[in-house]
Amino acid sequence: MSENYDFKTHWDIAYLKNSIEDLGWYEDDPVVSLDLINKCNLSRNSMIFHAGAGATKLIQKLKDDEYSNICVNDISKSAIDKLKSSINNIDGLSFVVDDLTNPKDLLNLEMVDLWHDRAVLHFFVQQSQQDAYFNLLKRKVKDGGYVIFSEFAIDGAKKCCGLDILNYSDEMFQERLGDDFELLESFKHLYKHPSNGNTRKYIYSLFKRKQ
Repeated sequence: MSENYDFKTHWDIAYLKNSIEDLGWYEDDPVVSLDLINKCNLSRNSMIFHAGAGATKLIQKLKDDEYSNICVNDISKSAIDKLKSSINNIDGLSFVVDDLTNPKDLLNLEMVDLWHDRAVLHFFVQQSQQDAYFNLLKRKVKDGGYVIFSEFAIDGAKKCCGLDILNYSDEMFQERLGDDFELLESFKHLYKHPSNGNTRKYIYSLFKRKQ
């Protein structure tokens, strides 16, 4: 895929043409992410940043758990609009439509206690995209803050939504994060789509930034 590919239009079309439930990464209940977030023992006013959130159910679940300081990002305004319409009350939420690989508004993001990424990083196959993403992450995650990655595992799918994928291992996460981050937990997870039964192999990894 060319570095000049229009990812914004790609994702706008994906969310405009499909119901949320038909998208290949849809979760009725994002329990795996929630379990890892709970292990971070964050205060309810901790700053949580959801990178490339799409129209995830996770934001409503976090609201239900009384987290009150959540920044939601996606490159697609269509995705953010769908997400907003699915949430009971958007108090305590902020929304930033911006490109994680060429950030502008995200450069003004406040320091975060938790950076959560499910199925976003693996779309960044170009080195320049990865560099921009990890530079932003390392600039914005606090000392003692947490990072959760959920990406396609090494033996997982090679494409998603018509785009090439970079499959990940813990070693690859660690190499890109650097020595300032410590791996706390990692496991493989077989995702099963709630309606069509399709499966995808993920790796979930929880890191903490050293203080």
